[in-house]
This record gives sequence, structure tokens and C-alpha cells, in this order.
Amino acid sequence: MANNLDRLRLDDLTIFLAVLEGGGFRAAAKRLGLSPASVSEKIAQLEAQIGAPLLIRTTRSVTATDAGAALAARLSPLLAETRAALQDVAAISNEVRGQLRLNVTGAVMVDMLPPLLDRFLQLHPQVRVEIVVEDRLVDIVAAGCDAGIRYGEHLAQDMIAVPIGLPFQRIAYAAAPAYLAERAIPAHPRDLLGHAAIRLRFSSGAMVPWEFERGEEAVKLDPPGRLTIGVDAAPAAIALAGNGCGVIATFENWLAPHFRAGALAPVLPDWWPRFDGPRLYFSRRLMTAPLRAFVDLVAAERARQRGQGAAAVADLPQSGTNSHG
Repeated sequence: MANNLDRLRLDDLTIFLAVLEGGGFRAAAKRLGLSPASVSEKIAQLEAQIGAPLLIRTTRSVTATDAGAALAARLSPLLAETRAALQDVAAISNEVRGQLRLNVTGAVMVDMLPPLLDRFLQLHPQVRVEIVVEDRLVDIVAAGCDAGIRYGEHLAQDMIAVPIGLPFQRIAYAAAPAYLAERAIPAHPRDLLGHAAIRLRFSSGAMVPWEFERGEEAVKLDPPGRLTIGVDAAPAAIALAGNGCGVIATFENWLAPHFRAGALAPVLPDWWPRFDGPRLYFSRRLMTAPLRAFVDLVAAERARQRGQGAAAVADLPQSGTNSHG
């Protein structure tokens, strides 16, 4: 057995983790640029060398055995350390190289993260970027990612977190002007129970909550959705709201262009709840050169936004007000 273990290859262990992360041989093969048959063969060879089954294969899924799960838990941080070390050595030439793999919630892919990625790729042409989009909470190290982007309530306590994108956001409510013209304008959140609701559902199955705040009063509603759409198709839900299908609740920054265009009108804007924007979180111990460069870019962008905000406030007339939360 010892001789078998001495002949283990790092590539084979990487393939094993890729199968677990992708949930199957085909996904791992596509990510690694191999054939599914080659991936299956490598896993079979690895199991033979170790002397224990690592994966449970069914026609629909691949899951880890107890031995496989224990091996993956030990391997993931070690391979992450190895990748970080290799990328740091490659960066000695003062040109950042390697891969940056981010695990992000879909909410930041609409208008926050793409501009940052565009600038990052221009600044560092030797870096490859992979974005894994999912709303479920994952262990970013075990998932083979360098960092994650989530909202504050989802952050692991042992991770460093820095703001990215908007410092604050609001959940806004909106409907088409023609829809509101045909119905009584809501004066209180509970009035919305008499309206057609367009509800969004997370990939976990939970509905996006309808919550309202004004002063000391807080209201939470769970209206039956006349139309329910997954959050991944939020742009389609917004378009349907613009067509008069009902009232929608989603991020204010997603709805702002539609407000400016007149396709949607705000509903109960005094009741929109405000919350902290997303955070980029990562382990300081596993900071690769590409991740360090990305963190630096995020910090520079935050400083630029603060400077623009201060200038905008200075330019406001004394009687002016800022209605954005």
C-alpha cells in the first residue's frame, strides 16, 4: 500500500476534487478539458491505489463516500495553499499571473461585479477568471474558490470581509404606471395584499421576502404570487412588471433604470428597507497573487466612489435632498 500511495499524482487528486465540486464526471471533464472516460479511469486508478472507494456513482449523481469526504476535507485547503504558493512565485516577475476563482451570489452579476471584472481583466491580462454563480452558502476553500461574494448575514465568521459594490442597498417595490392607474394606490404595505404580486424565488426554494420599514414600524408580508419566477430570471420578472402584470419587489439598483425610463413607478418608497451591500470574503492565509490584486482593485474603486460621493454632496444646493438610500 505504501508504494501505491507514493505513486499518487497531484493531478489525480485535483481530478477527484473536481468531480466532487462539479457533481459528476462530465462536469469535471468539461472544466479540466478531459474526456469523461479519462476522468472515470483516473478516479478508478486513484481508488485502487488508496484501496478504498471514494465515490458513490448513480445514474443521476456522484457523491463522496465517508472516506472520500474525509479525503476531500483534508485535500482542499492543501491544494489551495499549493495554488497560492505557485501563483505567488509566478508573480515575482511583477506581472500578476494565474487564476482567480470567485463564488458569488447572482445578485451581484447584474450591475455590480461585471464592471469590476472588466477593469480587472484589462489591468491583469495574464490572469484567468472563473465565476461560479450560486445562491447557496458554500465553503469557498472546499469548493476550490479563492473568494466569495455574499451579503452580510451569510458570511462565515472566520473570513475577512471587505465591502464591494454599493455600500447600501434597498429593496424597492414597483409597478407599471398603467397598472397603478387602474387600481387604488397603496397607502400602507398591507394594501398590497389586494394587488397582483410578482414574487421571486431563490434557488434554495425560499421566496424573496416582502419586508417594509418606516420609523419604528416594520411589516412583513407573504402575498400569494400571481406570478412566481426564480431570481435567476429577475430581468424577465421586471419586464413583466413593466407590462402591467403586478407589483414586484427587488433591488432598487435593478429597478432604477426602469424608473428613469418611466416603464415602472415606485410603490410605497417611504417603506423601502435599507441593508448593507455585499462583501468580498476570503481567507488571509490563502491569498493568491490574483486575489490580492483583485482586493486592491476593490479598495481603489471604493476610494474613488467615496471621492465622487463627497464631490456630489458638495455640489448640491443647500435646499437639495438626496432620496437614495
